[in-house]
Amino acid sequence: MSDTILTRIARFAGCVRSGEFGEDVIKDAHRRLLDTLGVALAASGMEPARISGAVIRGWGGEEQATIVRAGRRYPVPSAAFVNGTLAHSLDFDDTHLPSVLHPSAAVVPAALAAAEAAGASGTGLMAAIAAGDELVVRAGMAGYDEDLGSSVFFERGLHATSICGTLGAALASAMLLGLPEEKIGHAVSISASMGAGIIEANRTGGTVKRIHCGWAAHCGVVAAELARAGLTGPPTVFEGRFGFLRAYLGDDYDVCALVRGLGEEWESEKIFFKPYPANHFTHAAIDAALELRREGIRADKIEDILLGVPAQVLKTIAEPREAKARPESGYAARFSGPFVVASAFLGGGGLGVGLDDFTDEATKDPRKLRLASLVRCVADEECTRIFPRQFPAVLRVRLYDGGTRIVRVLHNRGGPENPLSDEELAVKFRSNASRVFDRSRVQEIEDALMELGPRPEGVARLSRLLRAPADHG
Repeated sequence: MSDTILTRIARFAGCVRSGEFGEDVIKDAHRRLLDTLGVALAASGMEPARISGAVIRGWGGEEQATIVRAGRRYPVPSAAFVNGTLAHSLDFDDTHLPSVLHPSAAVVPAALAAAEAAGASGTGLMAAIAAGDELVVRAGMAGYDEDLGSSVFFERGLHATSICGTLGAALASAMLLGLPEEKIGHAVSISASMGAGIIEANRTGGTVKRIHCGWAAHCGVVAAELARAGLTGPPTVFEGRFGFLRAYLGDDYDVCALVRGLGEEWESEKIFFKPYPANHFTHAAIDAALELRREGIRADKIEDILLGVPAQVLKTIAEPREAKARPESGYAARFSGPFVVASAFLGGGGLGVGLDDFTDEATKDPRKLRLASLVRCVADEECTRIFPRQFPAVLRVRLYDGGTRIVRVLHNRGGPENPLSDEELAVKFRSNASRVFDRSRVQEIEDALMELGPRPEGVARLSRLLRAPADHG
């Protein structure tokens, strides 16, 4: 077989599975597992869990893999679907820049389900997460237009997270199912026919985006199982005339982004952890508002707020203005520049702004609505130039006494230039997990995560702890 993009990706997966990676790669994968599971646990008592759970119970099937806080196990694709839905439904999952996609919410649930069913080791699970995330962000970067300063996927209304996430979920699952390199390639190739997602819900409402990563995880697992059973995909699935790149991106793609330095240079090092449960475009605005709050500026003393952001994000967090000032739900509030600024001044929890700031009840808080109504969002030239390698913001606050304060946040908290420490990430995990489990169970889960290693018992123990308390033992 000729040396196609697919064969190079499959060879990369084989090398990572055999241990050809640095210690920092595994540490990073471990942090992503911790973060993703915490977010999924926090979402496990919410509406996305009820909806996705009701659907997969109708599907039935063998008990193979764990769904967080479910009293029984489910088939691997079903578990991947629900856990992936939970991992993405709070907009609290990690983000890669500048591709602007969320890799781990698809890859981690698929990998964990496949690892549990296959009896894989913790080391194998970490390797699969690392490789899967890397493929996701590289596929996303293939659609990044440097001149445009934006993702071609995004400009076309496509959700790169779910489309590229399917590829990474398939790669990780195939590695954990023990497929040889050729069949790992077929799994990825098959999955390219399965990825989908549009992002209109970000603008005008609807909750379908919450299942995008769940569906990507589901499809990735199914693609790996189909490859194991003998189904094949096209060898030129990426670069072919009717392949992935041209089908999604037309002639505007960077084929080298997929394979340049693959296995030697890790694009996934540029993935950001989210400190706040809101659309990532809003995070610098939260950072700026929290800084002013720490300085003692009170919401009731504010007369006017001007939020400067990259021009490219206005359509997501600022338009339509009336809807953003009065979001219709807690979920819609996560995509509102005005509301997140109000929440940063008036809310609290977690690392500064928490999940309770984005409930449906919170969107009816008259104090937050008054403050949100004062926020005007505009394009800022410096922020536009920096985007999307950062999601910067400039917050200008005018007080009733005539004073003015300006805060510029050019490097997002949680990224390589302004990282969350291990302890800060642990605080986020504990804050999320303690919403559904008591302190002792949260500590047991954290200990199990820390003790994952070369033996399969580690994954089995972690999975058992993630299930409902009645199933503990």
